[in-house]
Amino acid sequence: MKKIYTSIDIGSDSIKMVTAEIYKGKINILASTAIKSEGIKKGLIVDAAKAIISIKEALTSIENMLGIKINKVIASVPANGAEFALVDGYSTITNEEKKVTGNDIIRCLQACVYNKISEDRELITVVPIEFALDGETGIKDPKNLIGERLGVKAIMITTPKKNVYSVISVLENVGLEVIDVVFNSIGDYYQFKNQNIDSCVSGIINIGAETTTASVFNKGILMNTKVINIGGKNIDKDITYVYRLNLRDSRKLKESFAVAHKRFSKVNETFDIINNEGESLKINQYEISEICMDRLMEIIKIVKNEIKDLTNKEISYIIITGGTSEFSGFNTLLNEFINKNITIADMNTIGVRKNRFSSCVGMIKYFNEKMKLRGRNYSMLDEEKQEELVSIKKKNNFSSNSIIGKVFGHFLDN
Repeated sequence: MKKIYTSIDIGSDSIKMVTAEIYKGKINILASTAIKSEGIKKGLIVDAAKAIISIKEALTSIENMLGIKINKVIASVPANGAEFALVDGYSTITNEEKKVTGNDIIRCLQACVYNKISEDRELITVVPIEFALDGETGIKDPKNLIGERLGVKAIMITTPKKNVYSVISVLENVGLEVIDVVFNSIGDYYQFKNQNIDSCVSGIINIGAETTTASVFNKGILMNTKVINIGGKNIDKDITYVYRLNLRDSRKLKESFAVAHKRFSKVNETFDIINNEGESLKINQYEISEICMDRLMEIIKIVKNEIKDLTNKEISYIIITGGTSEFSGFNTLLNEFINKNITIADMNTIGVRKNRFSSCVGMIKYFNEKMKLRGRNYSMLDEEKQEELVSIKKKNNFSSNSIIGKVFGHFLDN
């Protein structure tokens, strides 16, 4: 059975949505979109009516690409106020064969959080550290093992209820059922993780428009996270202050003209613009890149200090992602002034080659792993919907003789 999932990342700058198919352990992107968001400030929904309009636009965009209705999503929720607790619990294997099933794992995980969540908080996830079966510890996946008592040691992650319910409310308003919620940082980790990162302590930094999220993982398990009120818009404000421009023009200059390291800029490259006072300015690339470079260095230094406060363990790798990380020359800036153990993420998945999509894609990978551990073969689209998706794409969107048509057909037919 093909497994098709849709995820949504509700950010201050844009709403990102991704629909992907997971088949034979590989992820294939079927559709992706990023729509300018309204009603969201510093990662929190402050105007539900405006947020709903933006989400509807993103949903319509995805549905038009696919040719079918989407009614279920995995959603990101703000990590503000996140709390982490070490928990444990156990369940008894009751089937006649005494073989551990996905249901036994679910009951064991439920037992370890039972009566441990306060009324003002909501469970985001419970991440198993290890299982134990009849006293034998260190088990990562106990399915199909024989025993009588299954135990688990896990990290329970909770957040204030308002963070979750505000997101679920606006998504339900546009006809979307939320089947799981997750922090962006967990999605980022699952997008970029590998054997090296999974075996050590690592950090994930997501530099967004208004906030930057710093997270620490220990052998693949989220141990702590913090949301810092600094991001790409601080660079826009710096440019606005220096040249007396409006924020829209400042952002345009940043994204289309500036580079992250002044070494790659050219003094003779100029941009003509009129500021708020009616003055005609000729801005050269070196000057504006220097402004961006200074702010980027400040952001990274602030976040590195925050990460040190999140853990007393030595961090082997730090990966930077998010929309602001797409600055040309950012990696050189990091290698020269910060640390060689810190690097910019590289999105290499066809259909989502920008770092702004890392959370969305990773959320799908995380959810799939979550279902596998619990023994669930789940898809948001039933077989009838999947057949409809295949037929629509073949009939309407791509010529069967085109390269794109052949590739897309391969994704869906194999």
